[in-house]
Amino acid sequence: MTGLVNRLLCLLAALALLALGAAPALAQPDYSKLPAKYASLPKTVTNDLGMKFVLIPPGTFMMGSPDSEVGHQHREQQHQVTLTRPYYLQTTEVTLKQWHEVMGKRWLAAKRPGGPKAPVVQVSFFQTQQYLYKLNHMGKATYRLPTEAEWEYAARAGSTTSYPWGSGINCNRAMYANNSLKTSECQRYYLKRGLKADAPAPVGSFPPNAWGLYDMNGNVWEWVSDWLAPYPKGPVSDPLGPVNGEWRVRRGGSWFGGPLVLRSANRNFAHPASKYNTLGFRLVRNIE
Repeated sequence: MTGLVNRLLCLLAALALLALGAAPALAQPDYSKLPAKYASLPKTVTNDLGMKFVLIPPGTFMMGSPDSEVGHQHREQQHQVTLTRPYYLQTTEVTLKQWHEVMGKRWLAAKRPGGPKAPVVQVSFFQTQQYLYKLNHMGKATYRLPTEAEWEYAARAGSTTSYPWGSGINCNRAMYANNSLKTSECQRYYLKRGLKADAPAPVGSFPPNAWGLYDMNGNVWEWVSDWLAPYPKGPVSDPLGPVNGEWRVRRGGSWFGGPLVLRSANRNFAHPASKYNTLGFRLVRNIE
């Protein structure tokens, strides 16, 4: 009887994965593509603020989404992107504690909800640049925001589907639809887990993608460095976006919105002075 129960449990698990459109993903970044001069780099690095970074190798991927993807938008035109250099990407969004340790508690109200492991939110793009200025002047390393291409490459983690785990989504994969304006099955699930309504989860509350990165899909939107512009029509290498513009790109979706904005290809934007309780950021640590 025990064997039968185990087989049934395995079958149910497999069916659940199929329902999510699960697709094979890389178990880890493909470090075989690292140039020889980077071969000895540690695969993870943690700084004095407790920020952990994972080494992302160079590679080529299809950025954007096909017309057939549910939720596809015209500004997600698919095109080939090659990233020629490795980089370290923070495994979580910058936390409230990490913000205060650089900027001080008076700079941003210490009474922000969520505790020290909450992602810092309500910071404008301009304020992320002030944070980076102070952090970089500590003299330990050089940090920046990821480019839009770096962000999507890492979010996909080798996948080609809507989400890094497949073509569908459910509430135990990521934080989304957690707003009381439209109470959802997800919000009820989060409350049972002890997570607060109408707020993001503490960073790392949901499983990481195959490259060890948490909350790339959901929790809070993340500023990237690019100005918003149409994608190029052909293959490109190390794109940086235009040198100026009106709107800065944000990626990843948030606790407030629905599942389609959590797709790895989804592009959104905001004025660089915008401050939303759904918007934060994560960092790249440069390889010197």
